[in-house]
Amino acid sequence: MVFSTLFVLAQVLVSALAAPVLNERAGTVTAASASLVSSFTPYIQFARAAYCTEGASVWSCGVTMVQPRDSIPPAACNAISDFQIYAGGGDGAATPSWFVGWSPSLSSVIVAHEGTDPTEFLSLVNDADFLPDPMDQTYFPGISTSIKVHGGFQDTFKRSATSILAAVKKVMAAKSSSKVTLVGHSLGGALALLDSIYLKIQIPSITTKIVTLGVPRVGNPAFASYLSSFDITRITHKQDPIPIVPGRGLGFAHPQGM
Repeated sequence: MVFSTLFVLAQVLVSALAAPVLNERAGTVTAASASLVSSFTPYIQFARAAYCTEGASVWSCGVTMVQPRDSIPPAACNAISDFQIYAGGGDGAATPSWFVGWSPSLSSVIVAHEGTDPTEFLSLVNDADFLPDPMDQTYFPGISTSIKVHGGFQDTFKRSATSILAAVKKVMAAKSSSKVTLVGHSLGGALALLDSIYLKIQIPSITTKIVTLGVPRVGNPAFASYLSSFDITRITHKQDPIPIVPGRGLGFAHPQGM
């Protein structure tokens, strides 16, 4: 037990030492228009709702959940009340909650993941295993072995990947649609990025859109480059530390996006 605790503390220390020094952003920063900010609203609500479904098959966010999730008001689900849920899963700990369904407003299949729950030890462990690993060829056949990702994120992704794939196929067949939107906050955003690659390999005909909020770095520069052709929007808060970890000194990089 003592060795395990010291090992985790050592990982945290290494991560902190490898974190990048903050630098001024190159070039100019353009303020987002009100209409652009407003366009993000449904994606934000889907990411928010992922924290309170716990795999519920009934769209009742904030109504029946236990603490801490019942502190999230039903506004998230009310704001996207036309959403049709098809499947959900996860335990809110080792496997973050997720759901798959159909959004008539966006004319898209929706895949949403819960982020890190600081009250769940196993959820924190998912983040702690930060060393980069090659992408598992079982899930990502044919992908270059030079592409590496956060070990804990990949292990977490595997626990729900096949169930999400089956649910996405079900919704696509029911709605005759090939558009899939993936959303998530923090760890949930990392899982959305991994899902997007996995689903595109498994269903080459799909068109994906990824919207993440406060997502950490997920993989190495080769991973970031691989995602350069994907439709990605990263929403961050200027004082949020999560998007700058794991540090670039550990070999991590963000993909380009809006």
